Amino acid sequence: MYNKYTMLRDKNNVTDYQVSKATGINSSMFTHWKNKVYTPKVDKLQAIANYFNVPITYFLEEQEV
Repeated sequence: MYNKYTMLRDKNNVTDYQVSKATGINSSMFTHWKNKVYTPKVDKLQAIANYFNVPITYFLEEQEV
């Protein structure tokens, strides 16, 4: 799930800080998510999905191997 986020973030040339400010999500959440300390709840995923204009299912679907 975090890999999908980083792909969107990098494709859109934004930083975690910019996403944090735009969504109201604490920037430390992204570090915890990256380090697998935390998995975002649905409301946070929805805010991120809205920011990138993708459906929330983008993050919830399994990646193809």
